[in-house]
Amino acid sequence: MSNGPLFPLGLRLGGRLCVVVGGGEFAHRRVAALLDAGAQVRMISPDATPALEALAFGGALRWDRRRYAAGDLDEAWYAVAATGRPDVDAAVAADAEAGQVWCTSGDDPAAGTAALPAIGRHGRHTIGVHSDGAHRRTGTALRDQILDGLLDGTVADRSEPTTAVRIALVGGGPGDPGLMTLRGRQLLNAADVVIADHLAPQSILASLAPDVLVIDASKLPKGRSMAQQQINDLLVEHGRAGRRVVRLKGGDPFVFGRGMEEVEACAAAGLPVEVVPGVSSAVAVPGMVGIPVTHRGLAHEFVVVSGHLPPGHPESLVDWSALGRLRGTIVVLMGVHNAGAIAAALVEHGRAPDSAAAAIYNGGLPGERVLTVPLADLGVMVTDEDLRPPAVLVIGAVAAFAADPAQVDSAGEPQ
Repeated sequence: MSNGPLFPLGLRLGGRLCVVVGGGEFAHRRVAALLDAGAQVRMISPDATPALEALAFGGALRWDRRRYAAGDLDEAWYAVAATGRPDVDAAVAADAEAGQVWCTSGDDPAAGTAALPAIGRHGRHTIGVHSDGAHRRTGTALRDQILDGLLDGTVADRSEPTTAVRIALVGGGPGDPGLMTLRGRQLLNAADVVIADHLAPQSILASLAPDVLVIDASKLPKGRSMAQQQINDLLVEHGRAGRRVVRLKGGDPFVFGRGMEEVEACAAAGLPVEVVPGVSSAVAVPGMVGIPVTHRGLAHEFVVVSGHLPPGHPESLVDWSALGRLRGTIVVLMGVHNAGAIAAALVEHGRAPDSAAAAIYNGGLPGERVLTVPLADLGVMVTDEDLRPPAVLVIGAVAAFAADPAQVDSAGEPQ
């Protein structure tokens, strides 16, 4: 077998048989990549990781639960030797060589006829960095540098897709730019126009190219606000002009973000929209301060509600009496101004006045504050501390974790 320099090549494996010999962690990673490429995967191994077993049970791959045997590669286009046993992996590599089947070997990359690069994806592009066996981590680090550069704009992607997304509704997550999705960053880097909320990751806007038009579409609580109809009109106007438009919103576009109204406006104008989900602050913000919205023995349910209207308001769609009877976690978004009325309604309908409650201001961002009180004191605390939006309210036994996890027992009661 020649050990000369590698010849880079991309394989089209969609619908073609690929045989993975082995069922451990390395095999799992290779199976995942092959399935992503659309390959027909056959795994040969007496045992497998739980994740591989689940894939086989669900029909994503065929699992021959036995040891490797000669002839197993007869119909294969590509093989992976991943048992971790040198004798078996060598046998697979030898059979592949004899049958002219490309093969990679897990423990000894030089033993196979093929070598896998460190792979990353950016838009429609696949980036691969090949390194010799002694420098595989260096290749991975170089791949990551390239991808990071493409994401933050320091490496320019000058390609122009023939079918570019013209309007994208992107969830920016809870505010930390590191929690934004890869797809969202890709679309932002390609945008001509960005229509952004004040809750979207602001530091990302600074990294945009100078010629990108950034439109402030903030909706400040009880303050200045761009009308929703104006936002809809801007999306349609720039989309019809052929510009690539990103509507950048905080959290997830469909969690109290009026995202569907914007999709409907674009659809009515004949403009398709790509929706990119975001990490919702309803789960992320509590999590970042150590509050799990569910926890074994404490909460088997959690409900996310809008608190922008107080209980009893004629336009409110929230059934506060039903929430008062629930035993699980209640996460309230946009509820700072109505915190006292919300707490009173929950207590009135069954929540214990001494139930744990937490208010998290600027979660995951500079100036973060986490305040915990009994539910009955929530409104007073918000007033005394002059707490203002953005803040997330968490009500239920799990809220006590923010104060001191060690002081919460399995029943959710302070020790």
